[in-house]
Amino acid sequence: MPQRSAALLALLVLLAGLGAGCGEASGPIRVEIRIHYSHFEPAAFSVQRGVPVTFVLINEDPIDHEFLIGDEAFHERHRHGTEAQHGARPDEVTIAALATVETTLAFDAPGPVRYICHLPSHEEYGMVGTLTVT
Repeated sequence: MPQRSAALLALLVLLAGLGAGCGEASGPIRVEIRIHYSHFEPAAFSVQRGVPVTFVLINEDPIDHEFLIGDEAFHERHRHGTEAQHGARPDEVTIAALATVETTLAFDAPGPVRYICHLPSHEEYGMVGTLTVT
């Protein structure tokens, strides 16, 4: 059932993005990403290039997590970084246990962008998602 919900959410996000491209929507589209058992749900979705996206990050776990979104060079820097907390930059967010945080970004280049939690062993455990910019 979670896969079906994730697929439905991805479809709704895509349709919202298509409407935004037609001039019907104003402001950013909203995408909820739930963190449950140290996994992102959905783990994949698409948005249109240039359309602002407000990520609503809902941490259902009793531990802190990160939402770091960027290209491979960005993630390589963070795999070995020393920052305990994030929040001053919209593409680097710390989500406290059982908290909800929002951040808004727009993506100018088409292609895949990954979102990862770089806390120790979280990426290896599977806390990785892919946003495809069309």
